[in-house]
Amino acid sequence: MFKAVIQFLATSNLVNKPQVYEKLDLALEKSDVPIFYDGLRGQNILYKMTAWSYELLQQEARTSVAMLNESTFDQFESVFIIRTAQTLQRYDSITKLSAPTTTEGTVSCDHQMTAVSFSKRVYEVLREGLTDRVKLINIEMSGFSNWSIKSSSPAAPKDPQLLVGIVFDPTNVDRLVDHGPSAEEKRKSAKFQKFWGEKAELRRFKDGSILESLVWPSGTSYSIFQGIVTYLFKRHFDTEVSESLQFFGEGFDKILPGISAAAKSFDALKQAYNDLEREIRGLEGLPLQLRQLSHISPQLRSSSVDIPVFNEGRPLKEPADILIQFEGSGRWPDDLVAIQRTKIAFLLKIGGLLRESNESITARVGLENEDHHFLNTAFLDIVYQSGAAFRLRIHHDREQALLERQIKDKFIDYRSREDAVLALSEYKRIYIQSPFLNQAISTHCTRFPLLSPTIRLVKEWFSRHMLSNHFTEELIELLVMRVFLQPYPWGVPSSTMSGFLRTLLFISRWDWRTAPLIVDFTGTMSSKEVESICTRLEAWRKIDPGMNRTVMFAGSNHDPTGTAFTDKRPSKLVASRLTALARSACRLVKDEDAGLKPRSLFVSSTSDYDFVIHLRTSLADEKQSKKPKFKNLEVQLAAAESGHLVGYHPIQSYIDELERLYSDTIVFFHSHGTGAVIGGLWNPQNVAPRPFKVNLAYATSPLVEEEEEEVQLDKAAILSEISRIGGDIVSRIEVQK
Repeated sequence: MFKAVIQFLATSNLVNKPQVYEKLDLALEKSDVPIFYDGLRGQNILYKMTAWSYELLQQEARTSVAMLNESTFDQFESVFIIRTAQTLQRYDSITKLSAPTTTEGTVSCDHQMTAVSFSKRVYEVLREGLTDRVKLINIEMSGFSNWSIKSSSPAAPKDPQLLVGIVFDPTNVDRLVDHGPSAEEKRKSAKFQKFWGEKAELRRFKDGSILESLVWPSGTSYSIFQGIVTYLFKRHFDTEVSESLQFFGEGFDKILPGISAAAKSFDALKQAYNDLEREIRGLEGLPLQLRQLSHISPQLRSSSVDIPVFNEGRPLKEPADILIQFEGSGRWPDDLVAIQRTKIAFLLKIGGLLRESNESITARVGLENEDHHFLNTAFLDIVYQSGAAFRLRIHHDREQALLERQIKDKFIDYRSREDAVLALSEYKRIYIQSPFLNQAISTHCTRFPLLSPTIRLVKEWFSRHMLSNHFTEELIELLVMRVFLQPYPWGVPSSTMSGFLRTLLFISRWDWRTAPLIVDFTGTMSSKEVESICTRLEAWRKIDPGMNRTVMFAGSNHDPTGTAFTDKRPSKLVASRLTALARSACRLVKDEDAGLKPRSLFVSSTSDYDFVIHLRTSLADEKQSKKPKFKNLEVQLAAAESGHLVGYHPIQSYIDELERLYSDTIVFFHSHGTGAVIGGLWNPQNVAPRPFKVNLAYATSPLVEEEEEEVQLDKAAILSEISRIGGDIVSRIEVQK
């Protein structure tokens, strides 16, 4: 019965086609209000409902029907628990304006307030003016209070406010030209010209048609929308009303750099990648036949926080990661260490061939993971004269079988087995799952225009709250994809604001202890596949009840194991902090509502950390920001500009060194890239005094006042070491607890 009622509301347009409850010989004409006529009692049940409120009701009913028809995922919370009437999560833009208090024209027979009549006029103007640019328009009145039926009604507010909530149609909202009726349709053309005034103009198009048209200045979706709304109010309302307009929603877009041209800003690097692919496929003399070349960089799937900026004088600071795979051959060695050495030889050969084929290319082999023999140890940096930079690694599928054999070997020592487990996890993440995810994100960024800026904004939020080193970029992208592919109880986000705030809401409600994150990229997952992923999580919780290895479980139809991007991070402490931060942000959004300052969600306090390391970030860019005084420094700068320092980040290297040395003692928090501070929390398991023993993993000092021979963590000595390692990069260390 419930579903039948919702289905009726979703499909019945009671504004254009009134519904009669009893069969009566009563002629009901079209009306600007919904009509559900109870003939027995002679009353319109919806007499208090406006056209826009019924439109909102229909939209909610359609969404509810879609949720009830969902058979793969459980939508109980979305249908009955989550409150959808949250202004900032529901709408893409909110327009605030003052309603007149004086009575205009004749008094309504329904004794409607002036603000209600004014709201109807606002709705009619916006609906006709915005047309298919928006999916939903809803108007709410503020400043009115409830009162008891036993008392007289309070006086009308002196300055009633209207809040107009808008849901964009992302495919049409940024359209620059609107087409009106043909010049031959005199009556429609006259109506169009009367509504739009001097903005309407006749234009002849390539197909020979002559149409009434509107041309709007180029800009962002918000600027185009605001320009149209501002013009409509100036045209159809008095100056006092038009000057009271206030828009909310664009502030989230302004947090990201270059948001107005973000979609095009990634095209230059993508084109450079296409050029590189043609270069490599055209090489002659490769040791083996090329099977596949794929990219796995966020910069090439339009999801990196920083837009890739490069030119001939300044190469790309962070090279884009790409993978190359050759056809199988028995010439490969059957030893993991020997495979890594062979990769170096292959990369040297590829670099030489690229330089021979194109003199503008600079190719250099670099080393990584030198302390881990099972991990990939070499890469090839390829820098074009244009500044585009790529980091090439070789994918050899034989490594997986050798690593699995190493793990199953009962005669190897514990350390070697752990190294093999780590290497296998990294192998699956980089070479197997990352290409799948990269392709899926790239496809859906084209399908959903707002996906790319939303991912970038969510990553920026993680960075501002100093969580970047604890969450892989792929996991953050999966969180945002979940909101776009399973958007209930709303529709698909059609603005950066709604996508970002709904992602925070999902994170705040996600119980990662008992529920997995499941993303269905193709929409073809069955209920059995979903149950299988849930069963895997239950198995992990039984194997590791303390959640020391896997805390968050993120599965998809590409990765049913759920651990490709969550293995060993985040920790339970960091996951709990993420949930707390998301809940705090959602609470602020609810309390402030349309008065929210978007940047307030990105301000993070350092008071929770035991100590804070303040950095001199200017030192990292000193060579690029100042003109060298001496000739030798000028030579070094020229080398840096030609690509020698591509991918080199001193501060990030310092942070990596700290995590390698003190991961058992300290939990570090820092921002994306080169943040100005690093927060630190002491591991409580190591802070408490304990009996002395040889080869403790951290610096200790004796407890003089205790009779027993116990030692404690020597915090001062460790902080002194941290300062010494950082050298001039460290400005000071502030101890807070």
